[in-house]
Amino acid sequence: MQSAATAPALAPPVFLALTLPTAASASARPRRTARAAVRCELAAAAASSAAAAPAAPGFVAAPRWAQRTVVIPPQRRGCHIITHKIMHAIRSDLSEFKCGLAHLFLHHTSASLTLNENYDPDVQIDTETFLNRVVPEGPSAPWRHTIEGPDDMPAHIKSSMFGCALTIPITDGRLNMGTWQGIWLCEHRDDPTPRTIVITLSGI
Repeated sequence: MQSAATAPALAPPVFLALTLPTAASASARPRRTARAAVRCELAAAAASSAAAAPAAPGFVAAPRWAQRTVVIPPQRRGCHIITHKIMHAIRSDLSEFKCGLAHLFLHHTSASLTLNENYDPDVQIDTETFLNRVVPEGPSAPWRHTIEGPDDMPAHIKSSMFGCALTIPITDGRLNMGTWQGIWLCEHRDDPTPRTIVITLSGI
């Protein structure tokens, strides 16, 4: 983060420094020679009011908050892309943010959230295959917790592997994800139920 020798009237921009490896350093520890900066400026006023009277010295835009709850209908066991469902729920709120974070929190212990491939559906199938091979299920599995069915304890473990929360940057009114990234809901039970996700937006 960069700062001036004396405090300015407005809060300084925040810089996130990224180290970019060069061909010469590809096989060794990356050297801090090439950098790119992602700028997230704390604006004292919205662009629409740029022509208005200047803000008082020391004024900084107040943080903005929004929160929505989304209920995803029951999905079959496996990994499902839900980006469009999330966007449908938050689009109007999201457009009000220039810079910030979107936090997604899943209210369940037998499902999970993750970011992954949004193009080839084989990735979803392969991920489910991987989970089922890594976490044993059935009569020979070593689990003690079986009162809710043979798939329940494996579902809890898979939920902890991927987690129940995501944080995604917001830039200029959109979720700043990679081109091939999508939001996945992974259902780990054989008899699925609706899944509740709380989405909290914060920023300026």
